[in-house]
Amino acid sequence: MKNKTYKVQAIINPVSGVGSKRKIPKMIEDICEEKGYLLTISFTEYTGHASELTRQAVEEGADLIIAVGGDGTVNEIAQAMIHSEAVLGIIPKGSGNGLARELHIPMDSKRALEMIVKRHAITIDCCKANDKVFFTTCGVGFDAAVSQKFSKEKRRGSLTYVKNTIGEYLSYKPEAYELLTDNQTIKEKAFLVACANASQYGNNAYIAPHANIQDGKMDVTILSPFTPLDIPSLAVQLFTKQIDRNSKIKTLTANQVTIIRQKEGLMHLDGEPVMAESRIDISVIPKALKVITPRQLSFTREVRDFFEQVTRFFDKRLPYIFR
Repeated sequence: MKNKTYKVQAIINPVSGVGSKRKIPKMIEDICEEKGYLLTISFTEYTGHASELTRQAVEEGADLIIAVGGDGTVNEIAQAMIHSEAVLGIIPKGSGNGLARELHIPMDSKRALEMIVKRHAITIDCCKANDKVFFTTCGVGFDAAVSQKFSKEKRRGSLTYVKNTIGEYLSYKPEAYELLTDNQTIKEKAFLVACANASQYGNNAYIAPHANIQDGKMDVTILSPFTPLDIPSLAVQLFTKQIDRNSKIKTLTANQVTIIRQKEGLMHLDGEPVMAESRIDISVIPKALKVITPRQLSFTREVRDFFEQVTRFFDKRLPYIFR
């Protein structure tokens, strides 16, 4: 019996920092030809197009769907693959690359593609917020407001994000929230409420350091109002996986959570801003998506983890400069 031809669909967002329209497609073509894969390449043309292309590819029996773009493109493609037999491969070309970083996928396109064709896959959870799917984080409050400003920028990157964060902080006012979780009700005036399927927003900013994308639960982070004097410690802890140790932070774990606020407003899903009702029902969909990851952590990741351990060690012993 003849072996089935492995079918690959590459979906590329041409405006997500991909650069040359031919460089990455040529790279994908070459490696798929070498492996004997049947390849189709498509470029997105408008919002929602990636989901349409993905659904068509799944219906036509694609085994592997390669997403080339940022978090928005990856979200569109991944949500159309939920509980399908197709496997997602990611070549990260965005500004934050939250899901790719969470899964330790190389940021270099060539290395990411070399990892993809090794075809080592795991199954991860996703979440729904009022029937809108996300894979890393969703949130209301300050981070949603920053995501809206960031989405309007022509140039994206860490400096732009910092600029928008500072600008928004100067004018943002905390809101009152009621949170209904599996076994408790919390009423809180908060700067933000983040529900995390994964540990980070992107750019290695860890809003929920202990979140596990395969455990069937979400981690909820509540940030209370804070002063400019609190910013240095929050910033350091956000990027060193220690934000949960800050006195302004409350955390909890839940299978589902309902956020009730005084009026409708912004919410972000994987960093993309959307309007949402005053009541937001959020739940986990376990074992939702097959995605290709490295077989083991890279040396760079191991070094970073070691650095984080050293940071924690000295943090306990240094004077309370940032607290």
